[in-house]
Amino acid sequence: MSVLVLGFSTIIGFIILNQSFSMCVDMFFNISVVASLLVFLSCMLCFFSLIATPEEKSSQTYIFLLLILCLSLILAFSCSNLMMFYIFFEISLVPTLLLIIGWGYQPERLQAGTYMMMYTVGASLPLLLMILDHCLMMSSMNIYMLQLSSPMLWGVSSLVIYGAFLVKLPMYGVHLWLPKAHVEAPLAGSMILAGILLKLGGYGIMQMNVCFNMMLDKVSYLIIGLSMWGGLIATLMCLRQVDVKSLVAYSSVGHMSIVSAGMLMDNPWGMTSAVITMMAHGFSSSAMFCLAYFSYKKSHTRNIPYMKGLLQVYPALSMLWFLFCCINMACPPTLNLLGEMTIIPSLWNNSFWLVLVMGIMVFFSAGYNMYLYSMINHGNLSSYFLGGFPMKEYCSLTLFGHMFPLLLILKFGLFICFY
Repeated sequence: MSVLVLGFSTIIGFIILNQSFSMCVDMFFNISVVASLLVFLSCMLCFFSLIATPEEKSSQTYIFLLLILCLSLILAFSCSNLMMFYIFFEISLVPTLLLIIGWGYQPERLQAGTYMMMYTVGASLPLLLMILDHCLMMSSMNIYMLQLSSPMLWGVSSLVIYGAFLVKLPMYGVHLWLPKAHVEAPLAGSMILAGILLKLGGYGIMQMNVCFNMMLDKVSYLIIGLSMWGGLIATLMCLRQVDVKSLVAYSSVGHMSIVSAGMLMDNPWGMTSAVITMMAHGFSSSAMFCLAYFSYKKSHTRNIPYMKGLLQVYPALSMLWFLFCCINMACPPTLNLLGEMTIIPSLWNNSFWLVLVMGIMVFFSAGYNMYLYSMINHGNLSSYFLGGFPMKEYCSLTLFGHMFPLLLILKFGLFICFY
C-alpha cells in the first residue's frame, strides 16, 4: 500500500509541476527514430541472450543483471538530459563487468574486466569535465536547448569529447580491451557487448555532435582517416586469428570503423550509413557469437583448426554458419550491404584514398568470412572432436530471430527520416 501511495503522490507531483504528465515525459525522454531503433535492438538482444543460455536461467542473479543492463541501455538511448545520458552510459558497464567476472570461462576474466574498465572509464572522465563545464556555461542540460544555444567547437576539444566514444566503439589503437573481454565473457556478455554496448559509442558521437555543435575540422579528418585505416588493419588481423570469438571481435572493430567515420562526417549519407551499420552489426555479430558458443558446446573447443569437419556431423549448424558468414561479409539483400554502400558517397566527397581503403576492407572482409566458414565446416573430421550435444530448439529460434531483422532493407525509409 505504501508503494502505491508513493507512486500516486509522485504522479500528482509531476502533474502539479508541469500541468501535464506528457510534457514532463518529453522533458526527460528523447524519442527519436535512432533512439527507437536502438531501444528495439537492446530489448531484442537481451531477450535472445536469455533464450540462448537456458543453463544460466536458474540463477536469479544472472537474470537480474541482464534486466538491469537492459534497463540502463534503454534509459541511455532515450533520455534527453545530457548528464543522465552520461550516467546511464557508465552504469551499463557495471552489469557487463559482473557478467564477465561471474560467468566467464577462464581465470583471465579478471584481467579482461580490468582492461575494459580502465579503457572505457579512463577515456570518459575528461568527457565528464567537458559536459559539466559546458552545461554550467549554457545553464541547461537538455539536449535540445544545448543544440540551439551552444557555440561551435573544434580543435583539441573535439578529440577530448569524441575520445570516450571512440574507445567504446572501439577505434583501432584503443581496441585491446574488446578481444580480451569477448574471449572471456559468457555468451550473454558477448552478445550484449557486441550487439548493444558498442552502439552506445556511435550514438554518443551523434549526441555530442548535437549538444556541442561539433564542426568538421582537421582533427576530425585525422580521426576519420585513422578509423578507416585501423578498420583495414583489424580486418587483416582477422585472417590470423585461431580463436573463433577473437576473430568475430576483430571483425567488430572493422565494422565499427565505418560507424565512427559516418558519424564524424556528420552528413546525411554518413549518418544513414552509421545507423544502418549499427543495426546490422548488432544482429549479425550477436548471431556469430551464438554460433561460436553452440559450436563450442558440440566440439568443446573454440580453436579453429580443431573444429574442422563440422559439416559431416552437424549439417544444420553448418548451414547457419554459411548464412551468417554471408551476412557478415555484406551479401545482398541484407542491411550490412546497405550500410557499407551508403557510406561511399561521403568517403568519395572527402578523399579518394578513403574509398580505396573501404574497397580493400570489403575485399578482405569477404576473405576472412570465407576462411572462417571453410576452416570450421570443411575438411576431415578432427580427431580432437569429442561427442557433443544435438542442436536444440532454442538454438534455432535464437539464430532465426537474429536473421529476420537483417531483412529490414525492404524498409529503408526507417533509417533516413531521422536526419
